Amino acid sequence: MELIDSAENTPNHQITKSPILKVRILLEMIKFEHTIFALPFAYLGAFLAAGGPPDLWTSLWILVAMVGARTAAMGFNRIVDIPFDSKNPRTKERALPKGTVRARDAWIMVIVASGIYFLSAYELNRLAFLLSPVFLAVVLSYSYTKRFTSMCHLFLGLALSLAPMAGWIAVKGSVEFLPLILSTGVLFWVAGFDALYGCLDYDFDRKQGLHSIPARWGIKKAFWISGLFHLVAFIAFISVGFQAHLNWIYYSGLLATFALLVMQRLVVNPSDLSRMNMAFFTFNGAISIILFTATAISLIWKV
Repeated sequence: MELIDSAENTPNHQITKSPILKVRILLEMIKFEHTIFALPFAYLGAFLAAGGPPDLWTSLWILVAMVGARTAAMGFNRIVDIPFDSKNPRTKERALPKGTVRARDAWIMVIVASGIYFLSAYELNRLAFLLSPVFLAVVLSYSYTKRFTSMCHLFLGLALSLAPMAGWIAVKGSVEFLPLILSTGVLFWVAGFDALYGCLDYDFDRKQGLHSIPARWGIKKAFWISGLFHLVAFIAFISVGFQAHLNWIYYSGLLATFALLVMQRLVVNPSDLSRMNMAFFTFNGAISIILFTATAISLIWKV
């Protein structure tokens, strides 16, 4: 109730009336286009499970499930973070703290997206449907972790690491060792870049008593910890190649991934965070696409 009231106390003239414009604002609010981070890894898990492209029906329901789950998770995150986003100079212009849309509109989006996600899991297979509440609970609960632990970045990594596991389960209806290794790589890759991104809120988090690796250990150490996380991720991705018997095409993709991880640290450093958005969105979006593409080609083109 408090979350709804905090948005609805905004002057009514700022509230968007047009349903179409409201949907556009909500999708912009959750950065709908950034579904690209998790979606390639879901398909990566699906391709590994199928030994190549999964059937069209499965592929479509994976797409719908991923869009539904991420939309629900990001919408929920924006709702529960209203009290902090309204105070943070970096986020106070977001739709909910600004009052462009109401919290009840965001709740409707979360509920509808969750329903779409559950329907997709049901259409895939029995295990996918049975695990769907657990997976959704994990991706929703991340939103609260910054309130009590500096390891919140690992929780975000855990949420996104469910994508390749979900893709595997969608195809095989079982849990095996290979997708666990892949999920481990995704977990530490995400935690690594999120620890860097958290540097932007270093001062705000410390003032508000919020937890993050930069807030606890400082920005310089956050860069070192991020590097360690990315090292673990890279080792896991190499292990996936060995376990799945992928060819040189996959390892070429890994080489490109390594180059992008290095470039991230050339673009931003502890004393200059001005290009963090480019490092965060551009490079990491490219990494997820490159790893999926390299895996898919390696599985399809047996050379």
